Amino acid sequence: MSKLEIVHENNDYIVVNKSAGLISEKSPYESNTVEDQVYQHLLKKKPKPYVGVIHRLDRVTSGILIFAKKKSILVEFNELFSSRKVQKTYLAIVKNKPQKDKDNLTNFLVKNTLEKRADIVQSKSKDSQSCMLSYEVIGKNEFGYLLEVKPKTGRFHQIRAQLAHIGLPIIGDDKYGSDQSYFPLSVCLHAYKLSYQTSGSKEPITLEAKAPKNAFWKFQSLST
Repeated sequence: MSKLEIVHENNDYIVVNKSAGLISEKSPYESNTVEDQVYQHLLKKKPKPYVGVIHRLDRVTSGILIFAKKKSILVEFNELFSSRKVQKTYLAIVKNKPQKDKDNLTNFLVKNTLEKRADIVQSKSKDSQSCMLSYEVIGKNEFGYLLEVKPKTGRFHQIRAQLAHIGLPIIGDDKYGSDQSYFPLSVCLHAYKLSYQTSGSKEPITLEAKAPKNAFWKFQSLST
């Protein structure tokens, strides 16, 4: 069972580095979720602590998650996320060499509920949503190429689906066509950084979560 890795904590919120394989919020079908771990941590300091789930990551994705300790903070962060004032930065490892070292991708995505995946479609329809991201190749090792990815929209599985659509499935992501194995319930996608600026702050706040500690993530260009 993975332990809770705390990145930062203050009176308003707690920032953790989620392990791949765990789901973000409580579920009647799961005995150990990140929300459960946060609650148990806060319970050591306060009876019946408040835990507000601000955002989520896919089970197979690792990386940064913020949980609110107060309802007012949950509301504040919800507004930041819904108004797209939070910049998310991900790291992804792909086996194939990208045709371009950097690019902006714009697609139409349809959520395939039956197969629990996202499908990229050629044209806009009543069921589709536009999705946009930018990527840049920032490293290479024996396994593949390290991409820094910045989604500009927050669609279901959009990074996984958009990269796979241009022939760059994320390593370990057999749902989207990867033929290279990784760890169980995990893919090489890590939520690396969140940057945001509240109305009362003069400077943006940036929070970072270190990449997983295994051979796939050993790149000379990474300071982590």
